[in-house]
Amino acid sequence: MRIWIALWTVYLVWGSTYLAIRYVVETMPALLSAGARFFLAGALFAGWLVARRGLSALRATRAEVVGCAIVGVALLLGGNGLVSVGEDQGVPSGLAALVIASIPLWVVLFRRLAGERVGRATPVWVIVGFAGIAVLLLPGDRPDDAPLGGMLILVAAAFCWASGSFASGRLTIPDDPIRATALQMLIGGGVMAVVGLAVGEGGEVRFSAFSADSIAAFAYLVLIGSLCAFTAYVWLLKHAPISQVATYAYVNPVVAIALGALFVDEEITPLMGIAAVIICASVAGTIREEAPKEPAPVAEEPAVA
Repeated sequence: MRIWIALWTVYLVWGSTYLAIRYVVETMPALLSAGARFFLAGALFAGWLVARRGLSALRATRAEVVGCAIVGVALLLGGNGLVSVGEDQGVPSGLAALVIASIPLWVVLFRRLAGERVGRATPVWVIVGFAGIAVLLLPGDRPDDAPLGGMLILVAAAFCWASGSFASGRLTIPDDPIRATALQMLIGGGVMAVVGLAVGEGGEVRFSAFSADSIAAFAYLVLIGSLCAFTAYVWLLKHAPISQVATYAYVNPVVAIALGALFVDEEITPLMGIAAVIICASVAGTIREEAPKEPAPVAEEPAVA
């Protein structure tokens, strides 16, 4: 019973983060808000560790700090930051989640290029999944006239998140997942904020203009999206089969599409429906082929996310 409670927490919360991001970027700068979100979440994780184990809980070697910096920047700035930028440019939240669902396909591609063996059927599933992404990029039937530029930014976000996930298993990072996450969030969030200032988002910060919806969504992303769901995810890694945990990768976009349509009337076109079936089926097939052979799911956290 507890496994299913934790699974549905991950399904619903991480699936809902795309809608929350849409609310945030309505009145808050995309990169600065995302950077602040992860820096705060990282600080809360760090504070929890210190409260339980003392300052020694945050100790890390130089190699571990460098590893966390590389992974954190790839996952958070390149992954989640670009999701915020893409949604800020007009891509519906459900469509964004569908593009990000391709992360496991990118990871398998990186593994194959690195010379690793994959399942016999895996290349077919990967080709099918990327065909689904190509369908979404076709002109004429994208939901809510989603701009091609924003769509390509989301493809880049999936690529970056997968790069960080792939690199995380090959770099030196702390064994404790909470400590590793705290460092990645602090560094990645801080770098994202610096980049946001560098591209001029500082001039867009007007606290009086922040809407109640944006503020509530921001708090939700920090406390529920980053802390609550990630804690459930880490618990699942210890208590549930990897193949079962990894199902979030194709359940999250379904949740995101449903919530976007329900709460903000996001359009679901026939093209999007076809692409959703193709992409989710390919990700499910890929996970079924690969997850039992992997020590952990292909992404540490959704680009939520």
